[in-house]
Amino acid sequence: MANEVNTTMATEAELASRLRLAVMRLGRRLRRQAGGDLTPSQMSALSSVERTGPLTLGELSAVEGVRPPTLTKVVAALEEQGLVARHTDPSDRRVARVEVTAAGSSLLARSRSRTDAYLARHVASLAPEDRQALARAVALVEALLEQDE
Repeated sequence: MANEVNTTMATEAELASRLRLAVMRLGRRLRRQAGGDLTPSQMSALSSVERTGPLTLGELSAVEGVRPPTLTKVVAALEEQGLVARHTDPSDRRVARVEVTAAGSSLLARSRSRTDAYLARHVASLAPEDRQALARAVALVEALLEQDE
């Protein structure tokens, strides 16, 4: 019984390690497919601003899980490229909010289109039963992510 428990724990640890590595490698490949000159931090911040709407730098820092000075540099680079804009909050003139520009939304749409097409080509090459298994695996990964929300 003890060996069976240890084997199960080793198997779970091995599965977790393989999953982590596969997700990291897939993420790197998708970033390469996305194209463009943005860093992963810039792409993440731009996506967060688009997804959650106008945010203060403090709010965006919390969403991204990075320190405010780091985020300030990221937003400044995005602003310099015309991908985000800062606007004064109408209810509190001391507060500036960052929002995505049309150019930023367009860049994200192109990036998503390229990465989706890349994945779709690879998924299409799988046998039907493997596509079904992948669909189940995706649902499980999504469920794992929801556990921490």
